Amino acid sequence: MLKEIYQQPEVIQACLTQYLGGQESEIRNQKDFRLQIADFGLKPPDSRQSPIANRQSPIPSSIPHPVNEIHIIASGTSRHAGLVAQFWLEQLAKIPTRVRSGSEFVEAPLPLTTHTLTLGITQSGETADTLQALELEKQRRSGLSAAYQSCLLGITNHPASSLAQQVDVVMATLAGTEVGVAATKTFTTQLLVLFLLTLDLANHRRAMQHDRIQDFLNALNQLPAKIQQVFQQNSLIQTLAQQFVEAQSCVLLGRGISRAIALEGALKLKETTYLHAEGYAAGEFMHGPIALLDERVPVIAIAPAGTYPAIFSNVQKAKSHGSPVIGIVAADNAAETAGVFDTQIVVPAVDEVLSPILTVIPLQLLAYHIAVLRGLDVDRPRNITKTLV
Repeated sequence: MLKEIYQQPEVIQACLTQYLGGQESEIRNQKDFRLQIADFGLKPPDSRQSPIANRQSPIPSSIPHPVNEIHIIASGTSRHAGLVAQFWLEQLAKIPTRVRSGSEFVEAPLPLTTHTLTLGITQSGETADTLQALELEKQRRSGLSAAYQSCLLGITNHPASSLAQQVDVVMATLAGTEVGVAATKTFTTQLLVLFLLTLDLANHRRAMQHDRIQDFLNALNQLPAKIQQVFQQNSLIQTLAQQFVEAQSCVLLGRGISRAIALEGALKLKETTYLHAEGYAAGEFMHGPIALLDERVPVIAIAPAGTYPAIFSNVQKAKSHGSPVIGIVAADNAAETAGVFDTQIVVPAVDEVLSPILTVIPLQLLAYHIAVLRGLDVDRPRNITKTLV
């Protein structure tokens, strides 16, 4: 697991190189913006095994437009990536987006809508619940008019998987083999690919100004170096992990785009350390779950600069109940938050829209170090299996 955490700068760079490698340093106008890719999906199923000679992005031609609504189907960590993408797609591309786990989609399918893009996200491409839900989606739209024919797009680390055979378009995450059951590098590469898709859709819909797109492209290219900077916090996180060895419960709080990272961090702690951890939207935590808090229940608040003022009151409440409070903050507000948290983990400053790719990494490291201190097998936690392709 630790090796795969430390591979994240490398795999993020691989994604950037393959998807944006041919991108000019500046965009002349919005019509010029295209993802530049090689042989990594985003092509018709019958040509999926052969390289693309023309590196012009096929996204606009592969995904029928207009896209009026997006449905995301995923499970576990992939579902958390979908929740981050929901924020991006709605706030940046201005496309209504709904997220449902594969198992729940089968029991309660989303209402049929016209001009719908359906995303199936699965690291292995073999997640049974997700595949079953996508098959149901195809069946229930079969025979309907063209407007109701959903384009199915798969996001996976294995573009030759069962998922790839089931969908119309594939985006590969290029993370390489991930042996650890707890997803780390495949999560951040899923986020990156989903953000690239968001940029492309936002550009196609003219939902984002040219300068804003260029700013994001520049920020994406800085991510590998900024992830390396996060690793400088490893010694602090290792020391912090000692405080969790005897803990039985933990609460993680996030607001806005960080809510999904609170959920993902809680999942990492549960599956690797067997610690009962729960992630909450910070505002909703006040409506009941705050009763859980006392001096035995540490609280981790994900508080980048934009949402810190709103989450501050939650932090104060938690401290008043005796809970140790750990903050994951950005460098641009670290001075403001110094003294507020009992322990503060600082990640590099980045546009808050992209912050999940950085703020999740301290939580991955924390889960790893707690598991090691508890003498657990971090790569093969009990009761969980993972498909390796």
